Amino acid sequence: MKKRLESMDIKEKTVIVRFDYNVPIRDGKILDDTKIIDSLDTLKYLLKNDCKIVILSHLGKVKTEEDKIKNSLEPVVEKLKILLNQEVYFSRDILDPILPEHVKTMLPKDILLLENTRFLDVPNKLESNCDIQISSFLASLGEVFVMDAFASSHRAHASTVGIAKFLPSCIGFSVERELAALNKFLMSPERPFTVIMGGAKVEDKLELIEAMLKKCDHLLLAGGLANSFLKALNFDVGSSLATNDSHIIENLKNILLNNREKIMLPLDVIVGSSYDESYTKYKKINEIEPDDMIYDIGVKTLEKYKIAILESNTIFLNGTMGVYEDIKYSNGTKELLRILKENEKIVVVGGGDAVSSVKYFGYKDDFTYLSCGGGATLEYLINGHLVGIDSIMEEKEIEVLDV
Repeated sequence: MKKRLESMDIKEKTVIVRFDYNVPIRDGKILDDTKIIDSLDTLKYLLKNDCKIVILSHLGKVKTEEDKIKNSLEPVVEKLKILLNQEVYFSRDILDPILPEHVKTMLPKDILLLENTRFLDVPNKLESNCDIQISSFLASLGEVFVMDAFASSHRAHASTVGIAKFLPSCIGFSVERELAALNKFLMSPERPFTVIMGGAKVEDKLELIEAMLKKCDHLLLAGGLANSFLKALNFDVGSSLATNDSHIIENLKNILLNNREKIMLPLDVIVGSSYDESYTKYKKINEIEPDDMIYDIGVKTLEKYKIAILESNTIFLNGTMGVYEDIKYSNGTKELLRILKENEKIVVVGGGDAVSSVKYFGYKDDFTYLSCGGGATLEYLINGHLVGIDSIMEEKEIEVLDV
């Protein structure tokens, strides 16, 4: 069992916390502060214990100097000040040589947020390659490391895995909640268990599909995933997004053959056109023409999927039924979420697009659990562990170190 924050000796210590502040920002304004709010339990616990707090996080993809301009964590500092009603200091230079001395002069309850750790990736990928010197420097800023960024726990970076090699470490409250929910609801689900998956590239989710098929009673597919499976069954999907890889198509044929009782595919769809943006039409799946592009599921598919949902005790939703942001193609996702809500069974939502659609249609508080993990959630369901969690010490290791 991983060491939990509440069982650590942190009183009046300097604590380094890795949070997930990878929030959407436009024109310097945070569009969704859910991840920041999710970190408050851990922050308030550290403040209650008179800790000095050094926060690390990444934001966005940083591959060039220009990327740094739009991916600064400075807006997060201002949001934290408001949420905590106290000063939050900010260091624009993560590797400032005077930073260790500055941290020593901090007072109990002081909070320092360092700039986006991904800035260290330009030009030499020091963060992403878990550079040992960077890890050591960051660890030198504190006495205890708290891993509370579940969404980043599938990455072996300096700020996730590297620091834990040098300091006593534990998981924070957000990571603890994620692990508890995923273990309780999805690792040993209450059956019948239905998995609903949408998404663009079947290549990205093939491993998850194979893992979930071993556990679930029904697998309901939509989007590019469904298109690729339909293509494997020799249906014409027109210009819709689908794999062209012959090896993957053969793999999909074998999956369908071995799981014909579990897999459900669309019967009807809403299509657009590859050459006419105003074109929208309802079609049965065997009526797709070369220029058609599938953007949503139809009413017959919803009726079919509803039967599986109503007989299920646990449902895992990963992805959407179509391009829900466009009102012309929003009905499938919106109606599916309504069906899930009315079913009143265990519903876990995982993956960025699925969680975003739930919030978009106002169902944020209507389901059992919304996982903030994205790719980390999917990897945990596939492999049962994550490198960023693996790096945290076990209870017995801490006990030896404390002596």
